[in-house]
Amino acid sequence: MKRRALPALALICAVGLAATACSDPTAGGSGSDGSDAKQAAVNPTARLDGVKLTMWTAQNTVTAPKQVIDAFEKATGAKVDTQAIPDLYEQNVPTKLASGDRPDLMFWQPSISTLPFVQPKQNLLTLDGEPWVSKLGDTERSLGVIDGKRYAAIVTSPAMLGVYYNKDVFKQAGLSEKDFPKSYDELLALGHKVVDKTDAAAFYEAGGDKWPLQWQMQLQLTDLDRQWWADLNAGRKKWTDPVVVGAIKKYKEKLLDAGLAQKNYRTGTFTGQADALWKGDAGMVLNVTSFQSQLQAKYSTAELDKKIGWFPVANSSATGLYSPDQTNGVVAFKTGDEKRQNAARQFLAFWLGPDYPDYIKTMKIPSVQPSVPTPDGLPETSTAQMAALPKAIGVFQAKAIVAPDTHLYLADMIFGKKSPQQVAQAIQDQFAQVAKAQGAPGF
Repeated sequence: MKRRALPALALICAVGLAATACSDPTAGGSGSDGSDAKQAAVNPTARLDGVKLTMWTAQNTVTAPKQVIDAFEKATGAKVDTQAIPDLYEQNVPTKLASGDRPDLMFWQPSISTLPFVQPKQNLLTLDGEPWVSKLGDTERSLGVIDGKRYAAIVTSPAMLGVYYNKDVFKQAGLSEKDFPKSYDELLALGHKVVDKTDAAAFYEAGGDKWPLQWQMQLQLTDLDRQWWADLNAGRKKWTDPVVVGAIKKYKEKLLDAGLAQKNYRTGTFTGQADALWKGDAGMVLNVTSFQSQLQAKYSTAELDKKIGWFPVANSSATGLYSPDQTNGVVAFKTGDEKRQNAARQFLAFWLGPDYPDYIKTMKIPSVQPSVPTPDGLPETSTAQMAALPKAIGVFQAKAIVAPDTHLYLADMIFGKKSPQQVAQAIQDQFAQVAKAQGAPGF
């Protein structure tokens, strides 16, 4: 999935609309519907004849739960109807909730920056103590939790951010695995070797689509500790901190201005990234797993393994970054109908219980449960990402209470409309505006 944030105004509207929905009588309450009470053990395959559930998905993920829905319906007799919500998904969902409409289940990004926009305390069933929680890997277990309560089931691993590289270009440049960088500065030095020894650009940057512009900055913020993010979320630190401004400035001066990107980086596209890397017009692409999905749709695993590799890197270590998206999490709503709420819990128990091995095999994706082996036959890039996930560092969407539109302000910079300092100020202004609208302490 592409990792985009909503514009500030849309986010503020979403907060207000979702908050309005909290007063709707269909929202349910705690205790009476069992959502906050201790739940009895769930039998994943208990009969549910006559029960119908509704699940909301984004338009491009409407088929993602098909395998588990088909298996659940066959095992239990229940019916699960998927409904695709028009784009922008993250904006239209709160609007529908505000109208009083709500599903039983829904794909939703399980990060601290996006989960709050559906007002989980008021609208969602708590899922603490469900049998599948303890089966999750450490990184996945950290997702879907707000203020110490679990509101999302984690059904797929978060996207991994790292460097995809063309093996032929690296070979031509005399580079091998021993040359993989252990810091951002070493990554830039690697880029210079590609430019000096081949006809390829070091990196392909997608200024036309904008959203991938954030990743070069993200890599440089990985040394910021938990307290820095806590201070940011409490209003004690700001995005105008010198370390953030320095990251933006380094991206501009040491990568873009230094000629490490392709000539048309201002108008480059996401699909153009894949084509350029595959053809060897670019040696490297920094992006999340959706980039790999794009390649997998066009080329076989054998073709990918022959031509494309992947390695992790952070600001001062050879560490990958994880980035949650809306297909990672599934939430269950308080509807006021106890039978449907229990069936929704059962659906999640089935998905992450007896059906999970079949689900990940059908989807050809990594497992979120260490006890359930990942299917064979995945590309080497996937196995490299799985190996990096346990030690991965969260992108700022997983750390900040608001995910600012960093990419939009970076796009302004590459077109000469903002300086690095002005980019940081725009990020801070949006962050504070939305945090205040959310009622976050300190804003």
